[in-house]
Amino acid sequence: MSFSDTVVIYTDGASSGNPGPGGYGTVLKYKQHRKELSEGFRLTTNNRMELLAVIKGLEALKGEGLNVLIYSDSKYVVDAVAKGWLWGWQKKGFKGKKNPDLWQKFIPLYNRHKVKFQWVKGHAGIEENERCDELAVESGKGHNLKADLGYERENGTKGLF
Repeated sequence: MSFSDTVVIYTDGASSGNPGPGGYGTVLKYKQHRKELSEGFRLTTNNRMELLAVIKGLEALKGEGLNVLIYSDSKYVVDAVAKGWLWGWQKKGFKGKKNPDLWQKFIPLYNRHKVKFQWVKGHAGIEENERCDELAVESGKGHNLKADLGYERENGTKGLF
């Protein structure tokens, strides 16, 4: 994978409480192009937002077969893919696993491209990772936050708010 023809995606997720209000932040970079994405939810978890940040970054890509390098400080996301756990979970229908709705959304996006993950230490001064953290935290503090329907359905909280 040549770095010059690679889309680089930085991601982060946050929640205030676990569960609690939260959001994700994503920064996409390709050559001189840069795009930021973020969104907040009224009730979610940190792991859901970490995974959703990756999904939203991959969804933003136009075309197929792109070289993609994703930087994430989430061991949950990086290890699930890099260590192959995700494929075992998929074979077992995600039985007993958290966030099956998001993983099922992630898999076809992942398969559309040539994706590599790079784990980075959070809050270590990596500029774009720090920016993703800011986006994630701020989006979770917004007003009129959206419902994370996958979380609320899975946990029986739909209709409480």
